[in-house]
Amino acid sequence: MSGKELTAFRAEVADWMKSNLSGRFAPLLDRGHAGDGGALPDLRKDWERELATGGWTCPGWPSEHGGRGLSIAEQVAFQEEYSRAGGPGRLGHIGEGLLGPTLIAFGTEEQKQRFLPPIREGREFWCQGYSEPDAGSDLANIKTRARRDPETGDWLVTGQKVWTSLAHLSDWIFVVARCEEGSVGPYGLIFLLMPLDQDGIEIHPIRQIGGGSEFNSVFFDNARASADCVVGQPGEGWKIAMALLSFERGISTLGQQMGFARELDLIATLARENGAAANPMIRDRLARAWVGLRAMRYMALRMLAQNADPQAKLESLGYKYQWSHWHRDLGKLGMDVLGFAGVAASDDPRAEKLRQLFFFTRADTVYGGTSEIQLNIIAERGLGMPKEPRGEAG
Repeated sequence: MSGKELTAFRAEVADWMKSNLSGRFAPLLDRGHAGDGGALPDLRKDWERELATGGWTCPGWPSEHGGRGLSIAEQVAFQEEYSRAGGPGRLGHIGEGLLGPTLIAFGTEEQKQRFLPPIREGREFWCQGYSEPDAGSDLANIKTRARRDPETGDWLVTGQKVWTSLAHLSDWIFVVARCEEGSVGPYGLIFLLMPLDQDGIEIHPIRQIGGGSEFNSVFFDNARASADCVVGQPGEGWKIAMALLSFERGISTLGQQMGFARELDLIATLARENGAAANPMIRDRLARAWVGLRAMRYMALRMLAQNADPQAKLESLGYKYQWSHWHRDLGKLGMDVLGFAGVAASDDPRAEKLRQLFFFTRADTVYGGTSEIQLNIIAERGLGMPKEPRGEAG
């Protein structure tokens, strides 16, 4: 696609967003993002169906699976224009961006026909059953068990998942569980698709410091996954789970960065308004934040072009560490710009937005792999350094 055609495509997306993110959808502007993930759920589900009607769900999926088959450049442009217009957090993100590509790559034809259309049409929503109380960054330590029902061939799941984003708003969950007795680490795992509305599953909200509860604990007590809802083969769960995670840090990173840019713009605007920008240390931190954001964009673009640049694949190992520390520092900067107004009650919704930003970014260096784990990954997989000694469990 030429530069002129890409500019026209951006204009098409921007025009559609301007026309449709209005009227009854106007309350969704800039809502539903990190720290606000549970906001306006019914209206956001309607918004997913509105996106589907316009052909803007799953734009990167191949056309044979109902997507638009957009190029990487077009997908980047869509993500950026969506965020630039103030598009709300996507309730369909897990299905569209994670499970959908995984099923396209590894699912049976029956699974694709059953699950892809409802994802694309905004009719079914998914959450991710990976982390457990004793298996967060160390995902291979999961204890949730799946045992075969000898009468039906179905799988009965017992255990607990935690930090499950938006489970209370979802219809289905994909679960990694241990299906081979006595197996340890990444061996003997299974990847299952499970309906949440069934006996044997309980969803308990986790209250966050900012007041919201978009995360949940999900408890399984002989909950059932149909025999035809195994992705891959029993024992291949780790392979499927890792493939899914490779989709997590793809095109959407550019949309994430556009959201970061809007947050930085808000902080800079408030700094000019309240005089904080007169402080040379604040000005320096604003400048460093801007430079860091540009560096992240460059890294993300290299990641997306990694097939042509093998070195970028190694550099991508550091991306999560980079953005999480940058974003955590942005949360601190926002509170320092607010000053006393950051801890006092205020009618200014912008101040509340920055307070929520500060609260939520405390977790950025923990979820999705702690910074300590990320540094080990960079050292061992990227730099080829000796593996850190790991003690035996007591």
